[in-house]
Amino acid sequence: MKGKLCFSSDYTKGAHPAILNRMLDTNMTATAGYGLDEISASARDRIRKACGCPEGAVVFLVGGTQTNAVMIDALLSSYQGVMAAETGHISTHEAGAIESGGHKVMTLPQENGKIKPEDAERYLEDYYGDGNRDHMVMPGLIYISQPTEYGTLYSRKELEAFRNICDRFQISLYVDGARLAYALACPENDVSLEDLSKLCDVFYIGGTKCGALFGEAVVIPDQGKIPHLFTIIKQRGALLAKGRMLGIQFDELFKDDLYLKVGSNAIKGADSIRRILTEKGYTLCFGSPTNQIFCIMENKALEKFGEKVEYSFWEKYDEDHTVIRLATDWGTTEEEIKALEEILE
Repeated sequence: MKGKLCFSSDYTKGAHPAILNRMLDTNMTATAGYGLDEISASARDRIRKACGCPEGAVVFLVGGTQTNAVMIDALLSSYQGVMAAETGHISTHEAGAIESGGHKVMTLPQENGKIKPEDAERYLEDYYGDGNRDHMVMPGLIYISQPTEYGTLYSRKELEAFRNICDRFQISLYVDGARLAYALACPENDVSLEDLSKLCDVFYIGGTKCGALFGEAVVIPDQGKIPHLFTIIKQRGALLAKGRMLGIQFDELFKDDLYLKVGSNAIKGADSIRRILTEKGYTLCFGSPTNQIFCIMENKALEKFGEKVEYSFWEKYDEDHTVIRLATDWGTTEEEIKALEEILE
């Protein structure tokens, strides 16, 4: 193969050929803007059917940070904040996007990227048990991602526990699904799109990292949950004029189970890499079953490895070792995995 192998992230490639072909086929077709076109309507219908929520609302936004910032702001009152893992994407890698919208991110302890329902419940109980709470930011939403930043998964039982907590305290549950295709395709996963529709107030289906050029599909099972959402999206500068560019991509991704197929390709590739690393004596971290692989590498070996492979630095393990992340995606090939294996020899 020419050049460096790239396993640094899952959005380094362009888009699935089916999407590019559909864009080319419809390129000269004039349609209404802002997602009011027939193709976007078809995509929304496909997603509602897949999620088992025929009366739900589906809106398309361009990227993950934009989606989180717009939707979390729309769900919260001005005096409320959002609870999230200290390693959560909105806590660490969104440049304060949530805070810039006027909402505090309230971090909770994490274990392999996950927060525990009991910790969220305790945080809420402490808030409501504090006589000075009116001087404090009110927790109004629980944010989790499926899968997490560590590639780990929440179970249906855990989501049900979060739902019960949210109902008890009358707050919202929001799920970031930037890599949702890779969760759905994972054999260890027991949470379906229909489960998310039943248990979440809002969740989104990631496209940017899962076969699309760009775009995320937000699902609101109760379409009356956020009045005037179209106007809110416009107000935040997030309404794409050529909205059909988003509709085309999700219409293709939700045709003939393509979304699940692209997820399966990434999981198959990741499992192969985990096997190769284990066979060659590397230590895997976090027990991630999805498309992100975390391993410990000796610093001197890593320097040589980095000459041939693009990877993501994760964290310093000790003075002589580093934890790195390798990520597969919808387009990872057997040729790339074979080349990686040869480099690791």
